[in-house]
Amino acid sequence: MSSHHKDLQKLTAAGFLISLGIIYGDIGTSPLYVFKAIIGQEKISELLVLGGVSCIFWTLTLQTTIKYVIITLQADNKGEGGIFSLFSLVRRRAKWLIVPAILGGCALLADGIITPPITISSAIEGLHTKYPELPTMSVVIAIIAGLFFIQQFGTSLVGKAFGPIMFLWFTMMGVLGINYIIDMPWILKALSPHYAFQLLTTDPAAFTILGAVFLCTTGAEALYSDLGHCGRSNIRVSWIYVKACLILNYLGQGVWLLQHNGQKLDLNLLNPFYQIMPPQFLIFGIGIATVAAIIASQALISGSYTLIAEAVRLNLWPKVKINYPSEQKGQLYVPSINWILCLGCIGVVLLFERSEKMEAAYGLSITVAMLMTTILVSKFLKRRKVPSYLITLFLVIYFLVEGTFLFGNLGKFVDGGWFTLGIGLVLFIVMWSWHTARRIRNRYVKFIEIEDYYDILKELSEDDTVPKYASQLVYLTSANFNSEVESKIIYSILQKQPKRADVYWLVHVDVMDEPYTRDYEVDFLVPNKLIRIDFKLGFRVEQQINLLFRKVVEDLVKKGEVDITSQYRSLNARKIVGDFRFVVIEKVMSRSHTLSFYERAIMTIYGQLKKMSISEERGFGLDLSFVTVEKVPLTLTDPESVVINRII
Repeated sequence: MSSHHKDLQKLTAAGFLISLGIIYGDIGTSPLYVFKAIIGQEKISELLVLGGVSCIFWTLTLQTTIKYVIITLQADNKGEGGIFSLFSLVRRRAKWLIVPAILGGCALLADGIITPPITISSAIEGLHTKYPELPTMSVVIAIIAGLFFIQQFGTSLVGKAFGPIMFLWFTMMGVLGINYIIDMPWILKALSPHYAFQLLTTDPAAFTILGAVFLCTTGAEALYSDLGHCGRSNIRVSWIYVKACLILNYLGQGVWLLQHNGQKLDLNLLNPFYQIMPPQFLIFGIGIATVAAIIASQALISGSYTLIAEAVRLNLWPKVKINYPSEQKGQLYVPSINWILCLGCIGVVLLFERSEKMEAAYGLSITVAMLMTTILVSKFLKRRKVPSYLITLFLVIYFLVEGTFLFGNLGKFVDGGWFTLGIGLVLFIVMWSWHTARRIRNRYVKFIEIEDYYDILKELSEDDTVPKYASQLVYLTSANFNSEVESKIIYSILQKQPKRADVYWLVHVDVMDEPYTRDYEVDFLVPNKLIRIDFKLGFRVEQQINLLFRKVVEDLVKKGEVDITSQYRSLNARKIVGDFRFVVIEKVMSRSHTLSFYERAIMTIYGQLKKMSISEERGFGLDLSFVTVEKVPLTLTDPESVVINRII
């Protein structure tokens, strides 16, 4: 583990504040709308309030504290967390684990489209208490548009303020809650699981209530996803403070609701969260809530960028442009995803208009993500040799808990759940098609023994009758073994246009299960004529092959292992370095009826995605002025199977 990640494991005041600023935006803004959703249009009753608080407390305990803070944070991939990091830890145990990984990733991305609108809307709608006619929808859209616009410039500067602001936010929530709890201290009995059990077994709308309760834990995935930014110790300690403040605030809201026992209130105008604020504090409170909602949205947006960058490097998403707007480690910006999320968020606001309508669309997709994490964590526990009976107990408990929440959220499908599930389905089709198409294409890539071509490559390199193509000729290869090479590479060198070079290089990139591995191996297949470099890069390492290759060559030159001086007499006399040229072979699928209907459909989708993605050479960070792209067909039909008769 690097010193950077070792430092993160230490509990520090700075780490505590960073955790508050990065991780808890989503779960920390849930008091804005959870009780609103639980009560809905129902008449306020003691059981509904006490049972609601009890359900919230035990959901945060079982789901967030035990599953994520205690168990899932153990799945530490060299200091990193998140569903794709977890998948990288366990993917070699079973091929089918790609399915829960993709489903979970898509659900988290879909959640990124609904979280900013609901949190920002819930905060801004507090102004209706003083200004009932205020067009809050326009304000929300303006904030969302501004938030996405500034992403391209980097957020490291404002990010430093997130921790203190969120500390103020949580402290404010805790103090507001205590102010009401002291008026009715017996509200603390709501922490007993008895009231949750009684409410869920007697209320006819139990599943609807469960769907609303689940909103209190929707940010739990972020605790694991941001493990690399904050460290396990800082997350665990900061969660104690966050959970205490959240529960105090929910209890305070419960007291206010019990003060209106038997009444049927319009909670859209009388949000319990804002009602427990002193009137003179309201505007300030709404301001802090709005900033907290923006911070929550920022965390989701940044998380979406990281998720997509990992998916690209794991070959689960088309290659897209990824920018690094600041020097801050791990900060990146994905333009295509940024504007897709922006349009999606604005679309959500226009479609649902108010936060209470958005609540129907919220929660369903994240339940799916949590179920997928449960599956992957169980495989991780098996890898850690945890006793089978404990793994079975873990699966039974969390399939039961999350399955119940899933059924509770399914009731939201018609009212809005269809939206996030639809978004998730589209994302799944993209990821699954890209992953499956690559496997289909690889079936038709022919590998040959490179040793059979050592002599001809050496002879070609020294054949003065063939015009020199480049001093140093570099091919990107997908062959996993040093003894093999794609037949198309040999065809490109020897037949398509004989390419004479002083030295031939084969470069292979292997994406490792560890996040930040940056290693390489060199194999001198034919000394000074044919050299293979294998890069072993972590799934979070930017694949700047042009720079990495240059660095490796410089190291080899310093050690005297290679000579890249131009062999042209005039240039060699002055010790001038020879030219380098990369050749990227783009494999094109030829039409064939040998593919099944399903595979043809996958390849059709892949073809359209390929048009929208950036090229292979851009994806590998190559200097386009030194790159040649050759398109070669992948023949799907064996010529020997084609029958044709000659007429004599």
